[in-house]
Amino acid sequence: MSIMRVHFIAIGGSAMHNLAIALHKKGYIISGSDDEIFEPSKSRLAAYDLLPETRGWDASRVTPAIDAVILGMHAKADNPELLKAKELGIKIFSYPEYLFEQSKNKKRIVIGGSHGKTTITAMILHVLQKAGIDCDYMVGAQLEGFDVMVRLTDEAPVMVIEGDEYLTSPIDLRPKFHLYKPDIALLSGVAWDHINVFTTFEQYVDQFVIFINQISPGGCLIFCSEDDELQRICPGSRTDIAIIPYGTPRFEIQNGVTNILSNNDHYPLQIFGKHNLLNLNGARLICNQLGISDLTFYEAIQSFKGASKRLELIAKQGNRVVYKDFAHAPSKVKATLQAVKEQFPDRKVVACLELHTYSSLNHEFLSHYKGTLDWADSAIVYFNPHALQLKRLPDITVKQVMEGFMKPGMEVFTSSMMMVERLLLEKDPGSVLLMMSSGNYDGVDLKKLAIQWISL
Repeated sequence: MSIMRVHFIAIGGSAMHNLAIALHKKGYIISGSDDEIFEPSKSRLAAYDLLPETRGWDASRVTPAIDAVILGMHAKADNPELLKAKELGIKIFSYPEYLFEQSKNKKRIVIGGSHGKTTITAMILHVLQKAGIDCDYMVGAQLEGFDVMVRLTDEAPVMVIEGDEYLTSPIDLRPKFHLYKPDIALLSGVAWDHINVFTTFEQYVDQFVIFINQISPGGCLIFCSEDDELQRICPGSRTDIAIIPYGTPRFEIQNGVTNILSNNDHYPLQIFGKHNLLNLNGARLICNQLGISDLTFYEAIQSFKGASKRLELIAKQGNRVVYKDFAHAPSKVKATLQAVKEQFPDRKVVACLELHTYSSLNHEFLSHYKGTLDWADSAIVYFNPHALQLKRLPDITVKQVMEGFMKPGMEVFTSSMMMVERLLLEKDPGSVLLMMSSGNYDGVDLKKLAIQWISL
């Protein structure tokens, strides 16, 4: 059998570079290109000798010797390498199409929903690893104990996939999770996101209905019954699959530690927050479908520390502690902040949110953030006006942001340096700082800031 040669257009993406590494580990010959590659993709590609020698696009990279091209979302429809591949008749895959191609003979487990996808997928992989069950996977964050975010083998009978609802590629405008055709599916919740693509809430919800209809006959749908939209669309949606609801498990908080209660036993966790407990219960039901008992699951999940950037502890000293979280959509911001306040009810919680996505920087969407920061004792919002220019969005003002959140005493900054200076004024010895962003506060070194903050 000849060795497969695969070329990646936009190899520097978070998902794309992990897939490139996974195929390289499988023995494929990998080439790639991109017009910009940032860390950590750059170093990780270099470590496997997969970093393109030059930046930019070059049609000469695409030759008849290539067996397949994988097209990243960052590329444009008129990309010269894409056009050359079409001219040569080379098979062109999107990222999710290729994942399906690699997993079509396996049992596919797909985790979907507006929030919690990465954490639920990470929990499942953590437990499967502890239980010694071999599986392939794709997850949207770097996980402790896993060297890559994508694993593809010929041997593993199961593949666990984080199913994103964002678009597939520049030439395929279907949501990614519509391409995986799950045997076992989970939906964690529906909260309108990606408004630059799904212009109405109804259109957004429709994507989840389509996803449900693509579950294999005889398969299984697990859904969060505490989500109003899922409770509306999931029960009775199919008669040829099992439909299993889940809610918040029994728990208690003792001395700042959350414990799961099951059969008169206590299982202390390293994670916290109602949304994480919901995630945990969904992951448990998925694991049940794979033959893992509740006892095995609870024993394994105790050592789960969370996925990267999901209530990730950055620094701690005495009663001062700093967390960072990927939260950016309104429902995620509210759930994350509420989790921190409930875990530390007697401490001052300082919440700092960056508006960075198309949705959050859209003045018509800002009203959806009303009430999301109410659990904060001190609320700070940051956005960079230059980001609006890059995304070709109309300008928003500090006043519009204030009116959207409706949080008394909230402060809004458009300079990351001034934002940092403000945070370093918080000298309460019992404070908790929560930094929420899908960006990087325009280059702020969060580790450095956290160390400064806990030392005040």
